Amino acid sequence: MLLSRLRRYRTARTLRRHGLPDLLWRRLRRELYLLHNLSVRHAVRLRERTTLLLHDKAIHGVQGLDLSLEMKAVIAAQAALLILELDESSFDGWTELIVYPGAFRVRRTVTDEFGVSHEQASHLSGESWQNGPMVLSWEDVKRDSYHRHPGSHVVIHEFAHKLDALNGRVNGMPPLHPEMPIEEWSRTLSQAYERLLRQLERGQACINPYAATNPAEFFAVLSEYFFTAPHALKHHCQEAYLQLRAYYRQDPLKRLKS
Repeated sequence: MLLSRLRRYRTARTLRRHGLPDLLWRRLRRELYLLHNLSVRHAVRLRERTTLLLHDKAIHGVQGLDLSLEMKAVIAAQAALLILELDESSFDGWTELIVYPGAFRVRRTVTDEFGVSHEQASHLSGESWQNGPMVLSWEDVKRDSYHRHPGSHVVIHEFAHKLDALNGRVNGMPPLHPEMPIEEWSRTLSQAYERLLRQLERGQACINPYAATNPAEFFAVLSEYFFTAPHALKHHCQEAYLQLRAYYRQDPLKRLKS
């Protein structure tokens, strides 16, 4: 009870002292397509969640990228959309968000099917560590934010991983609400995942093949479709859409029709 009161006091103080400028918020609402068609109640809550994220996370650019308040708010506002109807503490447990100007290079050691280790380099648009920072490419954030690319949104993808990690493992199962049976979630998403694998074998994948990497990436990619292309997700994976609708407690498809 005391902790709850303290959190409410802290939240109210942060909103009072660090509220987003009206002009900036109106520009975000106008220019970020994911923020269109929000109800008044949702718009007010999203502005509050955006403010809290900007205050709680250290968002900084590297390699010469100078992040303005607007650039940070572009990221925070779309990330806050995921937790619009979830607990405001859903992104607790980490503090740093690093933004590169463009795709960033990472090197990893991977082991092949014969047990031989290899050094592998790749360029990424985003990365999320379970108990550590998040890394984003501003070029990719900007591309996904201002123009709709169905099924592609690096902010949605990486922040979905942070929600997934709340159970202690990044495995495609975020903490479900009490009214959501775990068995139904597991069965529904497992069947959809296996169906995608079979489609890929036939060269007929209906969503981004990257979703077939593992269950964690499957959940993150489904989240991208849920917010950016709800028609496509419901058409190809209706039961998965319904599970994500229950988890996020939102219905983007209904919002598009309003």
